[in-house]
Amino acid sequence: MPNSTATEKTLSGKASVRLTQAIITGELAQGQKLSEADLATRFGISRGPLREAIRELEGLRLVKRIPHAGARVVQLDKTSLAELYRVREALEGLACRMAAEQMSAAEVDTLFKLLDSHEQDIAAADGARYFQREGDFDFHFHIATGSGNQMLIDLLIGELYQLLRMCRYQTSHVARRTGPALKQHRQIAEAIAEGDGDLAELLMRRHISGAWKSMSEMLDNKAREGRNEQ
Repeated sequence: MPNSTATEKTLSGKASVRLTQAIITGELAQGQKLSEADLATRFGISRGPLREAIRELEGLRLVKRIPHAGARVVQLDKTSLAELYRVREALEGLACRMAAEQMSAAEVDTLFKLLDSHEQDIAAADGARYFQREGDFDFHFHIATGSGNQMLIDLLIGELYQLLRMCRYQTSHVARRTGPALKQHRQIAEAIAEGDGDLAELLMRRHISGAWKSMSEMLDNKAREGRNEQ
């Protein structure tokens, strides 16, 4: 007889993956109220696993539960995004410095092979986007794990990971950033390969600062468009 608890966990895990993807890509909009009944119908998920998945996404900061109003997709204004990018810049810069000290030659080789595959993905999309699948397909994931610092790992690929991916998804579709972003990734990898922690940290900080500039411009453009429509 199947273990019902294990089955529930499997179903809630699948529901969590599906909801996470929907939030990151904007299929579920920021600030949108999460109706269990609607989501169950929309994604073909039963209410129990769905409820557990929503609780999990709260822990990943993708969902916020508001008293007397229920659960909603997190909504990040420009101020909160600026704070997030500053934290990201500091943490990922430090991760790069430590990766330059810790990563083995084999791990660095994997990093370069990953970037070669990213270049092929960008070419296949005619340079229109540069969004990395999560986990082992993600350059930033490899840097965090390569740091060898468990607290950094817990933050960058645990608590903050999906929230950062949601931000990265938006700038990944800015065509003018795809080529430069890949070039910057290669420069970071080269600094890590040389064991130059100072340079690796500096380059990652600049890379994320550039991503924030693109995000900030996008937000300002949307705000102007909104005012023009009024």
